[in-house]
Amino acid sequence: MRNFFARLRGSEEVPPVVTRATGRARFRLSRDRRRLHYVLEVENIRRTTEAHIHLGRRRENGPVVAFLFGPLRRGVTVRRGVVRGTITAADLVGPLAGRSLAALIREMRLGNTYVNVHTVQNPAGEIRGQIVRLRDDDNRRRRRRRRRRGGGDSDCG
Repeated sequence: MRNFFARLRGSEEVPPVVTRATGRARFRLSRDRRRLHYVLEVENIRRTTEAHIHLGRRRENGPVVAFLFGPLRRGVTVRRGVVRGTITAADLVGPLAGRSLAALIREMRLGNTYVNVHTVQNPAGEIRGQIVRLRDDDNRRRRRRRRRRGGGDSDCG
């Protein structure tokens, strides 16, 4: 399981935030499992100051464990913006500081992480989304294993 996704909305914040801003984040773990590549896309957001991965389940706030963007004191306003980057074990902070990247991936697989985008108007967070694994990733792995065994796409064979 190497792919993860988060859909970001103000309604996911704790407490919820009324905003037109939206976003999404995609994560892909490198084959050697030492780098987590990400793409963060946001729309209709004003004065964005920073974005992070936090530890925490849905409807629960938690500590920052990795920076995705910022901090910028005055923020940046975008109709549509994209940030790309890579996280390694050296980038982990808070309760995961000094741990391996596998510790973050474990929390992501368990549903214990979320992306939070902070703004000047909403410093605690304007849009947020729980990080989930992509189910298609699991299906692709199963199909590849079956092909290697010579079994096609069925479970029999």
